[in-house]
Amino acid sequence: MESLGEKLKSTRLEKGLSHDQISRETNISIRYLEALETENFSVFPGEPYVIGFLRNYGSYLDLDVQKVISLYRALRIQEQPVPVEQLLRSPPKLPGFVIPMLVILILLGAGGYGVYTLIINNQNRPAADTPVTRTSAEYIMEGNSMERRMYKNDSVLIPVENETYKLELYNLGETVTIRTPGGSRSLDLGQEITIDLNNDGIPELRITVADFAKNNAEMGALLHFILTDAAVFTGADIEQNTVAVTTSTTVSAASSTTIIPASPSAYPFTLQVVFQGYCMFRWEILNERDRRGTNQRYFQRADQLDIQAQNGIRIWVSNAQAARFQIIGAGRTFPVDLGSPGEVVVADFRWVRDDENRYRLILIRLETGS
Repeated sequence: MESLGEKLKSTRLEKGLSHDQISRETNISIRYLEALETENFSVFPGEPYVIGFLRNYGSYLDLDVQKVISLYRALRIQEQPVPVEQLLRSPPKLPGFVIPMLVILILLGAGGYGVYTLIINNQNRPAADTPVTRTSAEYIMEGNSMERRMYKNDSVLIPVENETYKLELYNLGETVTIRTPGGSRSLDLGQEITIDLNNDGIPELRITVADFAKNNAEMGALLHFILTDAAVFTGADIEQNTVAVTTSTTVSAASSTTIIPASPSAYPFTLQVVFQGYCMFRWEILNERDRRGTNQRYFQRADQLDIQAQNGIRIWVSNAQAARFQIIGAGRTFPVDLGSPGEVVVADFRWVRDDENRYRLILIRLETGS
C-alpha cells in the first residue's frame, strides 16, 4: 500500500509540478513540502500545522483530502509504541453481572441520543426548508463595455442606435443560457459569442463568460459585454465603470487585439514586463480565487516583472511607453504594443473561446487616456 509521502510525491510528479511552483501558488514553504513527502513531521511546530498543510497540499494536487488526513492519522497511530507491560499483562476478569449492566447502559444511551437527535432535527427543519428568494436585477450598459456578475433571471439593457435591447440570463446549468432578441444562446466558461441585436446582419455585441461553475446557480456567472465597432450606443459620453481605478483618464471605445491565434486549449501564459523608465504599475490575476487581489508597485528603469496566469490578467500602467510587454506561452514569445508615450492604459489579457470551439488570447483595451 502506498504511503502518505509516496502518494503526495508520485501525484506531484505525475502532474509535472516542482516544489518551487507549488510553494509560490500555495504559500507553503518548500521545506514543509519536502517534509510532508518524506513524512518528517518533526519539523512542524505542532500537529495542527501538519493537518493544515496536508489539507492545502492535498487539495492543490486534487487528492481526496479526507483520505490524505486518514493516511496521516493511521501513520501516527502506528508510530505510537504499545508498552511491553500492557502486551504481557493478562486481561482483568470482570464479575458476571458487569457485562449485562454495560449492555443495558449502552442501549439506554443509544435510545436517549436518538430521541435527542429527532428533537433537534424537528426544531431545525422549518428553517432549512424555508427557501431563500432573490429579487432579479436589471442593469443598463453605460459605455462600450461592462463586466458584471449576474444571476438567473437578471437582465441587462443595451442601448444601440437610439434603441434599447434587453438580454436576460435565462439559465445556469451545464452552460450559461442568455435570451437575446434573436433567440437563446448558450456559452461555456471562456467562450465568446457575437450578437446581432437589430437583426441587420452585423453583430453589435460580444459576450464572454469570464467566471462560471456548472450547475451552481448560486455562484452566478461573470459576464463581459463589449460593443463592437459597428455599434453606435446611446449616451456615448457616459463614463464606464468596467474597471475601478483611481485616474483622471477619459473613456474611449473598447477594442480588442488577438495576441495568440486559434488554439485547441487555453494554456497558462506569462506576461513579461521590462521597464524602460519610471512607472506606476498595477496588475490582477483574473478568475483564480486563490490569487485574487490587486498588486501595485512603483518600478524604475531596468526592472523586470513576470506575471503567470491561467485565464487572464488585468493591468493598469501610468505610461504605456515606460515598459516593454510580451506574452510567453507554449514556448513562443509574442510582443505586445500597448500604447503611446504618456498614455494611461487599462487592459485585459484573457482567453476567449469562439463559435468554432477554439481559444484565442486577446488584448482588450478597457480604458485609455493621457
